[in-house]
Amino acid sequence: MHTENRGENMNFTIETTDMDLGDTPIENIFINDYMPMANGAYVKVYLLGYKNAHDKDSTIEVNNQTIAKHLNIPLSDVLNAWDFWEEKGIIEKLPKDTDNRFDYKVKFLNLKQLYIKNNYKQIDMDEESRRESYTCSVEDLVDANKIPAINNMFNSINTIMSRQLVPNEKQKILEWIHNYNMDPDIIESAFSYSVKKRGRRNIGYIGGIIRNWYDEGITNMEALQEHLRLTDERYYRYGQVMKYLGYSNRLPSKSEMEVMDRWFDEYKFTMDIVLKGCEGSKKTANPSINYINGILTSWYNKGIRTVEEIEEKDKRPRRKDYDKKTRVARKGKAIKTRFHNFEQRTSDYTADELEDIARRKREEYYSRSRGEAK
Repeated sequence: MHTENRGENMNFTIETTDMDLGDTPIENIFINDYMPMANGAYVKVYLLGYKNAHDKDSTIEVNNQTIAKHLNIPLSDVLNAWDFWEEKGIIEKLPKDTDNRFDYKVKFLNLKQLYIKNNYKQIDMDEESRRESYTCSVEDLVDANKIPAINNMFNSINTIMSRQLVPNEKQKILEWIHNYNMDPDIIESAFSYSVKKRGRRNIGYIGGIIRNWYDEGITNMEALQEHLRLTDERYYRYGQVMKYLGYSNRLPSKSEMEVMDRWFDEYKFTMDIVLKGCEGSKKTANPSINYINGILTSWYNKGIRTVEEIEEKDKRPRRKDYDKKTRVARKGKAIKTRFHNFEQRTSDYTADELEDIARRKREEYYSRSRGEAK
């Protein structure tokens, strides 16, 4: 008789061990509902904090600095993670008796109890309410400006917009980050995409781009690159080149775009040969599009159209061949001047005879100069 094993998933099983090294039970509600909405760093912070909350050894003190060091991430990322989970309603911050507003304990709420308290309603907000769930205050803006990643993002956007962002625009950007769970580099890319590709600097228009990206599940640079590859081949090319040069967190300037367009539109190069040209950037400390353009233009002028032709048509003459040609040139027929028409007769006289000839010529010269020559 066949007995169905209902306690074990057919694709995933758990091996038992003879030694108990400890376990940390994670509620399925967190895995199913909350983990997918957070970035990797926020999930790591939650799990490590949750694990330490379950540890029974009270002599071991773990704080936010400890977590940041253990995960090798900035302390600001740890604090942002707790802000995120507090906003989602699954932790509480318990302030300590200090003046430091960032010094607090974290209380992990029971997700099953939350589910029951909400009368079996889905804890996760629907899309529209999530978008309106957070409104950035002036105090939040002041605190955010102290975070290096956020401050760097604002500075980059100032450059893209060719002006300084006003406070209410910065507040709107912070709301996008929280409500759409967007990374700062995605926000920066949305501004760059809007200004450089669409020619639009309106904050509302850029917000529309971000909402569209959110609707399509684009919340990180990898997803954005794939989106651009599928919907905009030209921008996909830009992203590939910039990433190869180590500039994956920014889109190219207008002049850089024009140079890259020439490679594909005029030179008819494939992505393989362009990236092969980018390998030359490893020879310089500050790789640039213009540096790569010099390499690719040289190949184009030499008639190189494929990666295979580079080795054949772009190789430099070998040193041995160069030296051989130089020796041949040196051994070539000597250039003659009119002075070579005189026959060399000095070998027909002895040293005494040459000296006597020279003496007589001097005497003749002096005689002529005195008017005594015959």
